[in-house]
Amino acid sequence: MGVVVFRFGQYALDADRRRLSRDGQDVDVEPRALELLCHLLEHRDRVVPEDELRDRMGRGDTVSEAVLAAWLRTARLAVGDSETRQEFIRTVHSDGYRFVAHATVASTASPTPPTNPAVAAAAEADREVIRFCRSADGTRIAYALTGEGPPLVKTANWLTHLDLDRTTPMWAHWFDGLTRGRQLIRYDERGCGLSEWTMNSFTLDDLIHDLDAVADAAGLDRFPLLGVSQGGAVAVAYAASRPERVSRLILTAAYARGQLIRAGNDTERDAAEVDLNIARAGWRSHDSSFLRYFASQFLADATPAEWDAFAAYQRQTTSPANGLRFIEEFTRIDVSGIAHRVTCPTLIVHSRDDARVPVAQALELATLIPDSRLILLESRNHLFTASDPAWPTFLSHLENFLAE
Repeated sequence: MGVVVFRFGQYALDADRRRLSRDGQDVDVEPRALELLCHLLEHRDRVVPEDELRDRMGRGDTVSEAVLAAWLRTARLAVGDSETRQEFIRTVHSDGYRFVAHATVASTASPTPPTNPAVAAAAEADREVIRFCRSADGTRIAYALTGEGPPLVKTANWLTHLDLDRTTPMWAHWFDGLTRGRQLIRYDERGCGLSEWTMNSFTLDDLIHDLDAVADAAGLDRFPLLGVSQGGAVAVAYAASRPERVSRLILTAAYARGQLIRAGNDTERDAAEVDLNIARAGWRSHDSSFLRYFASQFLADATPAEWDAFAAYQRQTTSPANGLRFIEEFTRIDVSGIAHRVTCPTLIVHSRDDARVPVAQALELATLIPDSRLILLESRNHLFTASDPAWPTFLSHLENFLAE
């Protein structure tokens, strides 16, 4: 099957990937509004009745006039139209709506599928689409679909950038491993990567709503959930509050309580404050030695050059103000009081000598979550590197757990 691209004015709409661009630059559009625009383009030879649009957009559910009007308004804004300026989408009163601008259709043949199974698997894992949705408070969230097969959703964690991650040594091997025979759904945290950097609010409830928005936009009802590092606390909170949506939970390098919350004595509180102050200094200055210290906690076995690359990558993922806010908020996060409400089977994997999050945090999670199992791997890295012997072991445990 070919890929259909509609071209009209300065715009191009890739109907297969559901991607709109203007003069070659992607236009951020809410998925349902983009679907509405695509349907009007596909049926531009006629007036599309409002009832037809509501049936199409509802997918079996009732869509109110107000909701349809909101999607229509969003679609119009995306192409520069409005209620009064209707160069592309025209309201035909009492009848419906019609796409009225001149549009051309380009169809390109899909590439011939590779015959070598290994090449075919690599091509399948390489297939990625980046899309956007809106959280409950209107914040734009970027999410990506990679590979094909049963879904695996990864909660957002700081230090991601959907457009850069697959070529970043810190993350590249994760995509190769997590997309084997499945589709990986991941997203950038609010304030980070391709998601909106302006954050009016950054609460645990906001992060839960962000994940809701991504799951809804991806059309997922129930799915396994992976939480890495501080994304683990969000995954625990989500599984506890949305038990009907999470089928299995995988946590790695995770914790229930942030560093300041779990500090049990003056020595630990002092250490937490020192760690926080070093991170603050790193983000406020251009001295990479502070961020290199931070990197050494994530990648204990990496080289100084790799730490510097990690520090440079940090600055690409978000602004200094947001970087500080992430650090400060996550040192105070606490999901220990709700972890017992997680009802799905849970796999907890942790490095024995994790330099960033002590193994005691994994033990605490395993104690708090009723149907959980704990696996400790011989490693010093907070995030498993491609060369870490623990990495293939982690993948093996994950695959076996998901296959049960």
